[in-house]
Amino acid sequence: MLKRTIYTLYIIGFFLLLFLPTKANANTVDSVRVSLLTCSPGTEIYSLFGHTAIRYENLEKGVDVAFNYGMFSFNSPNFIFRFVKGETDYELGVVDFSYFEREYAMRNSSVYQQTLNLQPEEKEKLWQILTENYQPENRVYRYNFFFDNCTTRARDKIEECIYGTVNYQGNNIKKTFRDIIHEYTKGFPWSEFGIDICLGSEADKPIGFRQKMFSPFYLLHAMDSAKIKELSGKNRVMIKETQEIVTRSIEEKGEDNLFSSISPMVAMGLLLLFTLLFTVLGVWKGMSFWWLDILLFGIVGLAGCVIAFLVFFSVHPTVSPNYLLVLLNPIPLIYLPFMTYLAIKRRKDYYHLINFIVLTLFILLWGIIPQEISSAILPLTLCLLLRSASNLILTYKRK
Repeated sequence: MLKRTIYTLYIIGFFLLLFLPTKANANTVDSVRVSLLTCSPGTEIYSLFGHTAIRYENLEKGVDVAFNYGMFSFNSPNFIFRFVKGETDYELGVVDFSYFEREYAMRNSSVYQQTLNLQPEEKEKLWQILTENYQPENRVYRYNFFFDNCTTRARDKIEECIYGTVNYQGNNIKKTFRDIIHEYTKGFPWSEFGIDICLGSEADKPIGFRQKMFSPFYLLHAMDSAKIKELSGKNRVMIKETQEIVTRSIEEKGEDNLFSSISPMVAMGLLLLFTLLFTVLGVWKGMSFWWLDILLFGIVGLAGCVIAFLVFFSVHPTVSPNYLLVLLNPIPLIYLPFMTYLAIKRRKDYYHLINFIVLTLFILLWGIIPQEISSAILPLTLCLLLRSASNLILTYKRK
């Protein structure tokens, strides 16, 4: 009886030794959680569209960090020039999650956490991918707002770690890059106006479901409906659960600056009214008011320098061609001294005749131009048209 009892205890002990390591491994696996973080938009122009990061937690080792592909510094040499030219370098940063959480709480941005339904080996592979990416020689990358940003990088690294394929099943309503931009610039009319001027006709072409994921919240919704098809053929959902881990306390208003009280359309409308009054007065009194031409054509010429630079020198894929170059180009700025001299001397200026014809055609063909142009551009176009018409009328009257 004693021998049988001892033998039974040996068998129980053997099975305990057999299963204890497995149980420990299970606890180790369960202690690892990987999540996609989506942060709601802020009020600065660089934060209007939200943000994406990856959270990695290993409770057993006390690791809780956020991998953030959106790190950059305004103090970098020639940052603005390089950003406009499309040669901005961003980098992967790693911060303690508590710091990341506090930062977005201070910004009054919500943070949504989607826990990824990954297998243990996939979590380990993602950890290796991210830590390898964080090596000094790998962490810097050439940023592109639509095609290679903090959101697309996070998506690509998650897909890279999965043993199988990810199938996104959201609806594919036709949209363009500009459509999505406008969704996030509501309440920020001047930011929207500036972006609209810089984007060319390429931003108005319909884009596919995957391209829409350059926007953090489009990726969030895509992940909600995504399924993983494993190599074995079995399917599983991508997201285990979604929760809001940081909540906005106050609803932010729109732009808060000198121009926030009036929209670009109202401002341009007032400029048109001002130009009309002085133009009518000038024609009636036989006065050119050349200082008004310096103001209008000078502003247009300066804006044209930016547009021309984007079209001819920038590597951004959606800024060229830009049909606004017909209106906003550097020629008026270069020609301004001659224009002013001829106006003061009351001489004929053929530039105004050419400008009148070009702007008239631009307005007549507005509806068929393959680019969405801000309605606030029309009053500005009419201002320039009035000034060229005024010059032609005054020249004819003198003749």
